[in-house]
Amino acid sequence: MAARPPPTRPHIGLNPSSHFSYSITEWGEDDAWDSASDSESTSNSQSAWVRPSQQHPAPHPSRPSAGGGIGATSSAPKALELDLAFSYTHVSAPSPPPGGGSSSSHTDSPSLVPATPHAKNGWTIVQKESADGIVDDRSSPEPHDFATSDREGVDMTFEDLGEELVDMPLTASAAAKSRLDAACIRQDAAEIMSDPLRLLGRPAGRDGSGESSPSQNSRSGSPRHGEPPERLKREQSVKANRRHKFMDCLSCDDVDMAELRKLAWSGIPEDLRPLAWPLLLGYLPLPTRLRSSTLERKRGEYQSLVDLTFAKGKDGLDQQIWHQIEIDVPRTRPGVPLWMHSSTQRCLERILYVWAIRHPASGYVQGINDLATPFFQVFLSAYVDADPEDINPSVLPHAVLAAVEADSFWCLSRLLDGIQDNYITAQPGIQRSVKRMAELVARIDAPLSEHLASQGVEFMQFAFRWMNCLLMREISVRNTVRMWDTYLSEGTDAFSQFHLYVCSAFLVRWSDKLRAMDFQGIIMFLQSLPTQDWTDHEIEMLLSQAFVLNSIWHNAQSHFVAK
Repeated sequence: MAARPPPTRPHIGLNPSSHFSYSITEWGEDDAWDSASDSESTSNSQSAWVRPSQQHPAPHPSRPSAGGGIGATSSAPKALELDLAFSYTHVSAPSPPPGGGSSSSHTDSPSLVPATPHAKNGWTIVQKESADGIVDDRSSPEPHDFATSDREGVDMTFEDLGEELVDMPLTASAAAKSRLDAACIRQDAAEIMSDPLRLLGRPAGRDGSGESSPSQNSRSGSPRHGEPPERLKREQSVKANRRHKFMDCLSCDDVDMAELRKLAWSGIPEDLRPLAWPLLLGYLPLPTRLRSSTLERKRGEYQSLVDLTFAKGKDGLDQQIWHQIEIDVPRTRPGVPLWMHSSTQRCLERILYVWAIRHPASGYVQGINDLATPFFQVFLSAYVDADPEDINPSVLPHAVLAAVEADSFWCLSRLLDGIQDNYITAQPGIQRSVKRMAELVARIDAPLSEHLASQGVEFMQFAFRWMNCLLMREISVRNTVRMWDTYLSEGTDAFSQFHLYVCSAFLVRWSDKLRAMDFQGIIMFLQSLPTQDWTDHEIEMLLSQAFVLNSIWHNAQSHFVAK
């Protein structure tokens, strides 16, 4: 079946729900990707809820085991092959074949060999059933763990492709990668799940910062190569000292929130975030003796919500909300291995749908899927000794993955509670923030504001996404996590109040370049900003500039009145 490649940058728009005043027609042009994706669905929605063994008596391809990756596969039944449609998310178009042949012919080739996620000119392949399916088969009378119920033969991702599409060298490589992922799981994962204080016993990295792998150090920009050894030693000493202060604060029987916020403003050591973030959000209680029981209760509540929500199968779901979530989840963080795995996508689907039905005033809105990713990666990092972006979560013990999902849900809920007016009808929170940002930029960089106005550029054309997704489409998840350390230290209101000043400082940073561009150049530049190589240093400079703006203008609200 010929595949239709999507655009390289996922579109961000609103869920065309009855809650909103926008009509589907009005959003038609802006949401072209969604319209194209919608056509992948078929009217045979009920069949997706029948167990695969009932639909196809022939044996299915075996699912990857915890340690086997895609190494164990079998030939798929012909009926199943006919029911599958493929969608592709590409990082860059594949190189044309030798001899000048058409590059488009690869989609129809039966001997297609998908490239690995890190291939420079390869495709990232997602296999999706044409009929709408959901997280797991809730019609089964026997209870089961929601974190382990991947759909068999449905909505499969790269590691699930059968031997018809994957040759032996790639299969062996993926199996080895799966075994490597399993080896990265901490031996005390089960103890950490019930008692997060065990994180304080994790040995610090070579620089004393608690960063667990060289790849994490290099990506976060710490230490930075090419700097004098004396400066690096000084930075390592400062990090080690800050880590000791964090450990002293977090190990208290009753954590001092004021002290924790003061320490967190300048960044939290990576290995301590899974404990510090829930405390800052209010998900975990400050007294140590109450944490284990609170975690057990909240995780049990989430399990009950999932069981109740999906008890009646797909017929019991809000089809409009679920359909939009199914479209958005495969687009989340394209190119990052963690978010290509089916186990991660199933977790994200459950998190988003349960949150949406618990908040009917807003429901699900595109962009919320991005906001869940930092929490999932931070909590996943507590159980592995590797970069969580490179881990396949299916190798985790079932109870551990369930805990990561539940903790991510509750922390996302806490965050969204403070910015829910960004997602209700007409999105007044975003409208207000964009208006105030335009007024603030006019005060702090009048030449830039005047140039944007002269070129006909409206702030809503680019700042809407910055407010809706909290700049997550402009910077990496790793940069976002560092930025959220400071946001959480400022309080949950920072995701609306302080974020305004961060966005203003972010725009002014590009002032010289923007003032040399016309309308088209400005829009294209702001939609693809050169932040790929940003490290903690750039994020901390941005936060410092935002802090200065906040200190000057936050208590001078009368100056926000437009001229």
